[in-house]
Amino acid sequence: MGVSAVRDVDVCVVGLGPTGRALAHRAMLAGLRVTAVDPRPDRLWPPTYSCWIDELPDWLPSTAIASTIPRPTVWAKSEHRIDRPYCVLSKTGLREALPLDDATVRTGRATRVDAHVVELADGATINAATVFDTRGLPTLGRRRAASAHGIFVAAETAAPMVEDGEGLLLDWRPENGAGPDEPPSFLYSVPLGDGTVIFEETSLGLRGGMPQRELRKRTLNRLAAHGIRLTGDEPTEAAHYPLDQPPPKKGTAQAVPFGSRGGMMHPCTGYSVADSLALVDTAIEALQQGRDPIAELWPSRARLVYWMRMRGLWGLGRLTTEQSMAMFDAFFTASPRGQRALLSAHDDYTALGAVLFNTVAHTWPFRWRYDLVGWTHRNRWLDYDFDQAPVSAARR
Repeated sequence: MGVSAVRDVDVCVVGLGPTGRALAHRAMLAGLRVTAVDPRPDRLWPPTYSCWIDELPDWLPSTAIASTIPRPTVWAKSEHRIDRPYCVLSKTGLREALPLDDATVRTGRATRVDAHVVELADGATINAATVFDTRGLPTLGRRRAASAHGIFVAAETAAPMVEDGEGLLLDWRPENGAGPDEPPSFLYSVPLGDGTVIFEETSLGLRGGMPQRELRKRTLNRLAAHGIRLTGDEPTEAAHYPLDQPPPKKGTAQAVPFGSRGGMMHPCTGYSVADSLALVDTAIEALQQGRDPIAELWPSRARLVYWMRMRGLWGLGRLTTEQSMAMFDAFFTASPRGQRALLSAHDDYTALGAVLFNTVAHTWPFRWRYDLVGWTHRNRWLDYDFDQAPVSAARR
């Protein structure tokens, strides 16, 4: 179908996760005719979503936030308090902040998603001036991954480690039972605002990811080190997705990939929702002004930031636990702008380049810097077999 053909709608959004729903909502408010497609449009999203508060767009109401951590903690070789408020999003509050009252919502699975045509499994066809593909990420395979196993614990049980208003953004303390010759992982733990705390052992950068059974074992080891015993009936969540989804190319005749599917998954942290929410209006304004959304979302400086972060991902994926601790100790002595450039800024390439250089330069001992930049141990942990892993002294 040519671009000049009659369109049913201005925008068709395929996928109604937080990113797709926000895109459909803001396009609707901008006066565009919107159709959204999802197999289960009324399902409440399973994952826990968190972000820095200053990343969220001004139009998002405070009811979308479930809990706030004014100064989250990072444990590497030493303790770091980050003077930057962090929050956990309320899945219910976020959904209610993004109503689709004046949009058409179709329940169905898309079997064809092109630049201007979406076909559904029931045979229906939607013609749109622009199609956004927000269905999330493809299957993992052997790509570099984020893997996490989260356990939801009552706040009073969690108090020895995480009290109300506190949070562990990265906890690298050697309490998870993993030995020095095993791939590293850290603990992420924040209160969710509903009387529970999530304890989530997380691995970043391994090809194919870390198995859930290994992550769960490490989480339980950490809790036991602080005297926290669980019943085994606590709810859990699992995450397992690629970190290396590239930005789309400009000028291609395709649906516009947006959100994690469109390169907005942060390669070094696994975060994507806040950045996607912040960029929704950029995409919509491009449509209204007749410009290419991909070109507006991904100018050269943003692509350079992505390229540099990918180098950071490769570095993360080959470090040992001890090296990871040294590297994060170096990183969290950087300026607030430098930390933001790596953790969240979409296009601050000058500050990102400086903080990456300084992080490598201040990581000690000196020889570990060769691992960070890939001159040595480039393929460490490649095809590591967790089933055949030796029993270290830490596990006995």
